[in-house]
Amino acid sequence: MQYMKKVMVFAKKHPAYIGTIHALGGIGIGILIASPIAGIHPVRWGIAFLTLSLLGHVYMWFAKE
Repeated sequence: MQYMKKVMVFAKKHPAYIGTIHALGGIGIGILIASPIAGIHPVRWGIAFLTLSLLGHVYMWFAKE
């Protein structure tokens, strides 16, 4: 529960950050679904965007506010 409270406080103070990390996750999922359209190395790009999104979520947990 402590994690959720900390994340919710961070999310209320930084809505643009939350939107950005969720957009990165959506782009990653979209690239993986539409992989033939994404060009060269679509799986690498998709995993890279998803990794950035997950790291953004982890950052919220460790951020000092």
